[in-house]
Amino acid sequence: MTVLVGYIPNAYGEAALTAAVEEAKRRTERLLVVNQVRDDRLADSHRAGADQLEIIRRDLEEAGLDFEVRVVDHGSDPAEELLEVARAEHVSVIVIGMRHRSPVGKLLLGSSAQRILLDAPCQVLAVKPA
Repeated sequence: MTVLVGYIPNAYGEAALTAAVEEAKRRTERLLVVNQVRDDRLADSHRAGADQLEIIRRDLEEAGLDFEVRVVDHGSDPAEELLEVARAEHVSVIVIGMRHRSPVGKLLLGSSAQRILLDAPCQVLAVKPA
């Protein structure tokens, strides 16, 4: 089985990656790190740079994990992309970073985290930065 983490280069992505590494070690499973980039934007703050991805690869290698770092360069819906990867890879758990939103914000805006929590074919671990 596989632990899947949706990674973005910020505090939420780092918290998710840290939790996913711990979960993969605990379960003795492969770790799949996915950085999904929206193709409907010229500049995307969710895109991890090559240097960032290389640091992640080095750290995971040093941790002795079986892992893959995958950049998905298509799609405009991060939640659906992660759910598709989860189904295709038969993952045991999806790890995501989650930010605080106000009740009005939850009502007016769609939430990728909420869609993943509700539609995932497996367990979901939602974490926040310390």
